[in-house]
Amino acid sequence: MASSLEAIFGPEPGAFLASAFVLANVVGGVAVAAVAILRLPIRRLIGPSAAYNLWILPPLAAAATPVAILVSHANTPVGALFDLPAAATVLGGVWALGALALALIFAVAQAQFMAEVRAGRAGPAVVGLIYPRIVLPSEDSGYTAPERDLIRAHEREHVARKDPRAAAAAALLQCLCWFNPLVHLAAYLVRLDQELACDAAVIRSRPQARGLYAQTLLKTQLAHTPLPFGCYWPARGLHPLEVRIGLLKRRSGQPGRGDGSAVVSATVESIRP
Repeated sequence: MASSLEAIFGPEPGAFLASAFVLANVVGGVAVAAVAILRLPIRRLIGPSAAYNLWILPPLAAAATPVAILVSHANTPVGALFDLPAAATVLGGVWALGALALALIFAVAQAQFMAEVRAGRAGPAVVGLIYPRIVLPSEDSGYTAPERDLIRAHEREHVARKDPRAAAAAALLQCLCWFNPLVHLAAYLVRLDQELACDAAVIRSRPQARGLYAQTLLKTQLAHTPLPFGCYWPARGLHPLEVRIGLLKRRSGQPGRGDGSAVVSATVESIRP
């Protein structure tokens, strides 16, 4: 077994794995930058669902990087392609500490959010990866019955699209690639595009509720406690409600817009997390 690994990776397989990981981050970062730009015209021309589905491309590009190296150097021990300095061991330790630290931060944030759920102070949100459940605001939160119905419809879209699993995958990539700022940018934009895609799906099925939907968004108490493993309406960065209500305004009078998302999404829907 050891001799076969050496035949593939050379005498120092760790050199290949570390270098391939760094190169995958570079390739993935370029893909993130490209998607961050392309999602805007794709959202306008085809729809929010198509823009959201573009986010499958960065992890695929990153994962394909080491495979491409192996294929392009099929007759060369790839360990011989990289000459990692001795400092790589130290850097590996720093990477591991950073990944564990961010995982701990996410775990604490998740526990705090779930405590808010148990106290009845959280929602709307979807929590749970295997068996996701919808968390709604308390009955005395001031929502009318039609508004609560729209919230349920939005959160059901998250469940149907398996968005909590996609959010968990994004959190995992943030832990593994904590040193890469583009990964954290992607995680934020993925969450925003998740919300926009679900907004569009609800309005597409209920075009007459556009005004009520915007009113419901304005009444929502946004979550200040992060939810790493689930879907919620965050309050960080460029205010999500500005983006979401602005999109509702731009699409007013165009109820059919967004159906063309199948052009992009059909090819990736089956492999989304």
